[in-house]
Amino acid sequence: MNARLKNSKGDIIFVIMNTMFLIIVTIIVLYPLIFVLSASFSDPMMVMTGKVRFFPKEPTLQAYKIVFRNEDILTGYKNTFLYTITGTLVNLIMTIAGAYPLSRKDFYGRNVLTLFFTITMFFSGGLIPTYLVIRQLGLYNNFWVMILPGAVSVWNMFIMRAFFQNSIPVELEEAAFIDGCNNIGILFKIVLPLSVPIIAVMVMYYGVGHWNAYFTALIYLKDRRKFPLQLILREILLQNQMAEMTGGETLVSQQLFAESIKYAVIVVASVPVLLLYPFLQKYFVKGVMVGAIKG
Repeated sequence: MNARLKNSKGDIIFVIMNTMFLIIVTIIVLYPLIFVLSASFSDPMMVMTGKVRFFPKEPTLQAYKIVFRNEDILTGYKNTFLYTITGTLVNLIMTIAGAYPLSRKDFYGRNVLTLFFTITMFFSGGLIPTYLVIRQLGLYNNFWVMILPGAVSVWNMFIMRAFFQNSIPVELEEAAFIDGCNNIGILFKIVLPLSVPIIAVMVMYYGVGHWNAYFTALIYLKDRRKFPLQLILREILLQNQMAEMTGGETLVSQQLFAESIKYAVIVVASVPVLLLYPFLQKYFVKGVMVGAIKG
């Protein structure tokens, strides 16, 4: 009977329709990525005339040579790595420091603190008051302006709190207390070792956020030596830096290489995140399901 159910007409139709749908979604998702990669390696004339589709036409590395000849790109890369690594580390420390106490039922006043944290998710001072506060704190045009104002995400903190509450057995904590372990010991010896999935999810969330951040730098940084890669990319995409990047090239050459340079910079900026995601994606389902089931 089970064999007949598995091979029923309805099941076959469902599998075929589901497969076709997934193939269409895959093509929709992959085509822009393939096009950008192909365009970055293609001859500029082929890109300008729209002859590039799936594969590079008349392959060349000229766009990448121009990109890496620009010192702003290399400086932006270095700055973005520093902002991402430092910012993600600070984010994890602050998020864990907030989520763990709020997950403890014996923590007095946790409901009041949760309410205060929740309010900050719906109300903010706005851009101008925030700008004035940043200047008063001496963070304007400072490395830490990219780190401290967003040191913790309340939403991510609540996700981590839900993981601590629903995935860490209370019996383990009680047994540790009986054995003489304090709260700090429980956090580092029991809770964190069992929280690798949610920590990996937080690393991805925060890391991608820092890697793609440009608005904060646009508002609070004026020294080009501190610009992140995404701000440099923005300038290139707006074609403000094309003449400088192409050196002594003619105007026609600049226009020809403009499109290829854009795609090359997009590839250069996206590769680190694309390389990191496959190693952490297996934790995403668990991260999304945090708090969905209680029992």
